[in-house]
Amino acid sequence: MLTTALIVLPVAGALLVAALPLTRVGSAGLAFLVALLEVGLWVVAAARFDFDAGGLQLGTTREWVESLGISYAVGFYGFSLWLAGAAVIVFAAAIGYALWAGRDRPRAYHALMLFLTGAVVATFAAQDVLLFYVAFEAMLIPLYVLVGVWGGERRLAATLTFVVYTMAGSLLMLAAVVAFGVTQGTFSLAGSGTSDNTWIFLGFAVAFAIKAPLFPFHGWLPLAYRQAPVEVAAVLSAIVSKTAIYGFLRIALPKFPEPADELSVAILLLAGAGLVYGSLLAFRAPDLRGIVAYSSLAQMGLITLGVFAVDDLGLDGAVLQSVNHALVSASLFLLVGMVERRCGTGDLAALGGMARGRPVLATVLLVAGMIALAVPGSTTFAGEFLIMAGVYGQGWGYAAIVAVGIVLAAMYTLRLISAVLHVRPGPAVREEALDLRPGELALVLPLVVCLLGLSAWPALVSQSSFPGDDPVRALAEELG
Repeated sequence: MLTTALIVLPVAGALLVAALPLTRVGSAGLAFLVALLEVGLWVVAAARFDFDAGGLQLGTTREWVESLGISYAVGFYGFSLWLAGAAVIVFAAAIGYALWAGRDRPRAYHALMLFLTGAVVATFAAQDVLLFYVAFEAMLIPLYVLVGVWGGERRLAATLTFVVYTMAGSLLMLAAVVAFGVTQGTFSLAGSGTSDNTWIFLGFAVAFAIKAPLFPFHGWLPLAYRQAPVEVAAVLSAIVSKTAIYGFLRIALPKFPEPADELSVAILLLAGAGLVYGSLLAFRAPDLRGIVAYSSLAQMGLITLGVFAVDDLGLDGAVLQSVNHALVSASLFLLVGMVERRCGTGDLAALGGMARGRPVLATVLLVAGMIALAVPGSTTFAGEFLIMAGVYGQGWGYAAIVAVGIVLAAMYTLRLISAVLHVRPGPAVREEALDLRPGELALVLPLVVCLLGLSAWPALVSQSSFPGDDPVRALAEELG
């Protein structure tokens, strides 16, 4: 029942926020309270989860349509519980940021954010492919509205581009879901049944590649990340993208082992190209959001390299780096939002010199940036090292691509830090602009503390994601 509670709590909170005629602060405060309760509920779930045991845990199954094999089946594996944990923490920070920023029409805004939380958690918990599809697509409804109503000046163009790409992915996945259910005789993900149908695999894989996004399916990313409210951009980059990684790990690999193996070279090459291409775009981006957005494209390519290495080290690194990127990207996007609110712009040419007189901002941005560029001893260094070691088994060239990506990540991250803190102050930087306030620090500091904690103990995630008889681990051993 804990898994169901994790899904129901934010959805019920969304209905409550939308229905109660509270003040602006009251609605936002209630949403933030629900988000914090969701974090607490996940902590309880993690405490009851046996990370040393394999298989599905905290599961609930109820038949919906017995004749078609459709059921409400939810539960967590080790890797999916960590992804859900990263999600609820980032959503709490994002909703808290929206409370601090004072978004207009707060009842609708915060109700949509809570509904999105429930849909994401349901996606990570789904153990029925039709339920997964419903949850996967339910995320799009609040995202369309949040970007289209509360976004920037080009929000309509951003929303239209997002709709076109995601609807194409939705149709492909729907066809793949139906074909999977018909050929398997059930929509359940339980059991050892697999398919060798390459077209069904591609239907899922392309849909996941669009949602991530992965190169070359990233056309919606630049506008959406720049025009969305900054906390929505943080959620898109940090969390929504990881639902695609869950899809690869729970559906694409264990249910389609032969097509995944046959097409692994093509996927690895595209992932490697995305890693380098996204890093180069991030290095050339003229604004803060562009750097963080394109770095997300690069990091999703890196994580996909780990996934399709189908190696113990690569898989462990992919999950660890997924959690790392969720926390890093959310931290950077929220810090970008705080800089934008002080300066009125995120253009690099207009910024600079903000370290002077703002020691808290400088310290937090520097710590988050150092972790983002994967300094030795950081959790991102551990994740990237595991992925590099894992993908080396597929060929030394892939490991070389990862190494190039690591170097480029250091370059664009240092460029971001320098542009905000250390170069000569630009025209948008005012002397009277304040340092981070306690409320802002309370939102971003927990994310940084989580990153520091994982830097001290990265094995907390990497060694507990695929224990025992996990289906992905079994596939890695079979293909290895």
